Amino acid sequence: MKKVTQATITPLASIFGSGFLVIIPILDSVAGPYSFIAMALVCLVAFGVGMVIRYNIKHNEEAIEQGSAKKSTLLMEKISDIALVPAYIISVTLYLRILSSYLLGFFNNDIELYEQYITTGIILFILTIGLIKGLKALEGLEKWALGVTLFIITLVLFCFAFYDLQTWQADSLTFSEIPKRSWWEIATILGGTLIVVQGFETSRYLGHKYTTEDRIRSSRNSQLISTAIYLLFVLLATPLTHFLTGEFSDNALIDLAKVTAFWLPIPLVLAAIFSQFSAAVADTFGASGNMQEFTHDKLSEKLSYLIICGFAILLCWAANTSQILALASRAFAFYYMMQCLVALTNCNSIAKKSLFSSLALVLLFITIFAVPAG
Repeated sequence: MKKVTQATITPLASIFGSGFLVIIPILDSVAGPYSFIAMALVCLVAFGVGMVIRYNIKHNEEAIEQGSAKKSTLLMEKISDIALVPAYIISVTLYLRILSSYLLGFFNNDIELYEQYITTGIILFILTIGLIKGLKALEGLEKWALGVTLFIITLVLFCFAFYDLQTWQADSLTFSEIPKRSWWEIATILGGTLIVVQGFETSRYLGHKYTTEDRIRSSRNSQLISTAIYLLFVLLATPLTHFLTGEFSDNALIDLAKVTAFWLPIPLVLAAIFSQFSAAVADTFGASGNMQEFTHDKLSEKLSYLIICGFAILLCWAANTSQILALASRAFAFYYMMQCLVALTNCNSIAKKSLFSSLALVLLFITIFAVPAG
């Protein structure tokens, strides 16, 4: 049980690093008072993909590692591994842009140029640590970040629940209006939020530490825990979203926090700093590992850090947070789609083939058509 708990930390930290800070304004801009249903749909797709990942851990991983899998399986897995590198790089940029947005938003000075400067500075800091000491020096950070993040999420949930209860008792519950969007807009913007539930797949890459069964359970547990918290979070936040007045902002959660408790933005910004920095370090490390793996260690660790951080800085200056979020969702959707194809190459169950094929089509749609909110 202890090992499963430890194994759950990595995927759970990755999921909460991926977007709990930005999901409320995005969902409100798409679904308004029906944000809970929209979040449930995103979580449902994510859980389906999680089933694919866990299927591959159980049925394909060993054969792939030994090189005895079908050629089609090995090819799909190779493409999948390569696709994960740009997905990680985009995520690194996204996490640090969110961090910068919250830091500046706390001081009411959220200007995009300042976001870009701060993000670039943090990326250079991560690069410097990586070149001098290696990012393993920051390995224990994710456990602390998850603890801080979960504690602060609990605070936010408590404050939101207390506000909702008070307004319900005063018979003054108010909801935002339903946005005037077409079904196509709703589908493409929701597709661009897939990144907020990304992270459960990291269990697959913990084989050097944990058994197959422990990793399968850790992936499933991380999804069950995060889904429950996300759905409760959205449910409790929905009666507050009318304060956003229909305007989309990356750090809008700060404004909602102020409504419920004047002091709440302080721990919220701390959660942003801890969770986003930790997630950025983890994904830099993950991208480096993947790059070394598919180049058969011909690429040194330090050179991989230079490449990753270099592209992250370029992306930071080329796109805003909403665009990067949608791009990250598309990148991970492609990776997940390839994982569905890996599963399909070695699946005899008609029911599972139907599920994996349907998910692959949904993920193909997200890869091609997902767009930023706003």
